[in-house]
Amino acid sequence: MKTGVSSYSYSRLVNAGRLDFFEMIDKAAETGFDAIEFSGLPVKDHDERIDLAGKIRKRCSDAGLAIANYATAADLLKGSGGDREAETERVKKEVLVANALGVDKMRHDATFGFSSGEKGARSFEYYLRDIADGCRGITRFAAEHGIRTMVENHGRYSQDSERIEMLVNEVDDDNFGVLLDVGNFMCVDEDPVEAVGRLISYAFHVHFKDFHVKDGSAFNPGPGWFYTRYGTYLRGAIIGHGDLPLSQCMNIIKQYGYDGTLSIEFEGLEEPLFAIETGYRNLKRLISSVEF
Repeated sequence: MKTGVSSYSYSRLVNAGRLDFFEMIDKAAETGFDAIEFSGLPVKDHDERIDLAGKIRKRCSDAGLAIANYATAADLLKGSGGDREAETERVKKEVLVANALGVDKMRHDATFGFSSGEKGARSFEYYLRDIADGCRGITRFAAEHGIRTMVENHGRYSQDSERIEMLVNEVDDDNFGVLLDVGNFMCVDEDPVEAVGRLISYAFHVHFKDFHVKDGSAFNPGPGWFYTRYGTYLRGAIIGHGDLPLSQCMNIIKQYGYDGTLSIEFEGLEEPLFAIETGYRNLKRLISSVEF
């Protein structure tokens, strides 16, 4: 099993000008990761994105890092001004960016759903066929380029494990699966152990993260914390410092024979380099402590 890190983990440093995209690659290699994944690219023009993807691919190769995944934003219900066909076509162009990176997996969002009282708000099941149609079109295009596509348990409306399983079954294509984020289930107050057990057989890629958790009836702890769907307080944590049952999640992942990359996605308040390096060491110990 390989260890990886998402570029999102370094985003505070990149946004502050402390690291550029290529220095981030070097830091990941220095830490000891086997792989890195990229959550979007910092240019908007498509041709420039393709060009940058080629340069990133070379830098990763020179650093001895595999590129585990490319993640891109999407909303297959409301994106591109509500034109679902246009949004599907836009995401297909992101497949070409993934191809330029040299990856064999790409994650795109399903949908972020609706705001309170927003026109058109309906259940996930109501829109399941529409979302699945978009996912199916993207994955069939991606298959022509040797890329499998995934959705992540991400964005609340598309976050519950039962909803993600329904979507995979509705798409019904072996080229389409799940980016399983062990922590994100907490955002919808779902038991991560039960959720990981439900979705691990569909997983093409796995994110490892941790959260500090406080009961929603307690005093609001302030900046850095956010509410779950049902009002629990969460804050991003260093791997092993939070409250998630990571060992039990690892037991399930190994039991089902997953042998891909476990990729850290850090989103806490701590200094990012310290947090990523500490999380890396804890993840390595966690992997080695669970044997099947």
